[in-house]
Amino acid sequence: MAFLRRLDASYPAEWRIRLLLDNHSAHRSRETCRFLGSRPGRFELVITPKHASWLNDVETFFSKVARSVLRHIRVVSRQELCERITAFIHACNDTPVVPKWSYGLDTPHACAAS
Repeated sequence: MAFLRRLDASYPAEWRIRLLLDNHSAHRSRETCRFLGSRPGRFELVITPKHASWLNDVETFFSKVARSVLRHIRVVSRQELCERITAFIHACNDTPVVPKWSYGLDTPHACAAS
């Protein structure tokens, strides 16, 4: 809820905020549904299917970090680990890939039914 409120306050009121979410029950809590219902048209929620974490771009990115940066490494300090991860993030940002994913855009969020 704090994150949703922060997003709402951080962007111009006329902007629609699109969120890609996993199928966690917290995304359908009464409090969340009440908040979203109080701001019709402000948020568009795209829910990944159950048991399909690979469709979530954040999960995919973390998996890529784990496979590309963290697997089979030895570091002498926390700082070195942070530097390696930061370098990987900068390399990804140098050649960004814009996700084009449309699953479920026409499927209503659980809150829409309430």
